[in-house]
Amino acid sequence: MNEVRIIRFMRFRRLMAIVSGAVVIIGLVSLLTQGLNLGLDFTGGTSIELRFEQSAHQAEVADALEKAGVKDAVVQYLGGANTIQVRLPPQPGEATAFGQRIAEAVSTPGNQATVQQIDSVGSQVGDEQYTQSLIAILLALGMMMVYVAIRYRFKFAVGAVISLIHDVIFTLGVFSLFQLPFDLTVLAAVLALIGYSLNDTIVVFDRVRENFRKLRKSDPVEIVDISLTETLRRTIMTVATVVVVVLAMLIAGGSALHWFSVAMLVGLFAGTYSSIYIASAYALSMGLSKEDFIVEVKKAEDERP
Repeated sequence: MNEVRIIRFMRFRRLMAIVSGAVVIIGLVSLLTQGLNLGLDFTGGTSIELRFEQSAHQAEVADALEKAGVKDAVVQYLGGANTIQVRLPPQPGEATAFGQRIAEAVSTPGNQATVQQIDSVGSQVGDEQYTQSLIAILLALGMMMVYVAIRYRFKFAVGAVISLIHDVIFTLGVFSLFQLPFDLTVLAAVLALIGYSLNDTIVVFDRVRENFRKLRKSDPVEIVDISLTETLRRTIMTVATVVVVVLAMLIAGGSALHWFSVAMLVGLFAGTYSSIYIASAYALSMGLSKEDFIVEVKKAEDERP
């Protein structure tokens, strides 16, 4: 049986710690100074549901609105190809009249549009959604820490949560640094990435625990390197599969899934990196050893040798 060449991931853990720290600092500075480019879900605005006589194309509707002087419109399908939702920043004037103007702008001689529903979301509701979004992220991180602490050791739990915080800050930092639109779909991507990153970390932790019990003569750094090497193929296959799906959504999903897909791509990179150089490296820095995985068996007092 041919021996697998062990990749010395942990050889660069101190350098990667410096890189990770720099990336997190840049992300935090951007978030604190520029903030996020919040979408209509958080800032408030007007949502208009249009019903077309025949199938409509998102791109054509968006172009028609642009020509009519309507700026910053988000156009997406709603249930079918002949129902379109148009979301806009808060507009002056009466909502019904504005909705009729939008319907006239996107109508064509062979495909008339009618207004089905108009909803207005105030800035106060948007602020509440933003606050609830932050609570959702913090709650997810807290529950993940409890789960890992129960399943493994506290050393693993802290490393896992630090890696998840890194992934969240990295993704949000990219959106803040480049002022990419941040809406509820991006929030959904961030929450999905927390689950994905933890799953990847759990796979590594499982192999680390197994190898600590099996490889008695190896030191902790070598065991972690062996574990990461053994799970590398699985990590590559998983990431490649998800990337293919995300790219398909990015190319063919339209504007509704565009920024969701971008957030997923950014987070996939961060999550894969953090499973190796943050979660595992932090456990080593906390003094991970074989004693953490020894199962003590107590003998009964009356047991004879």
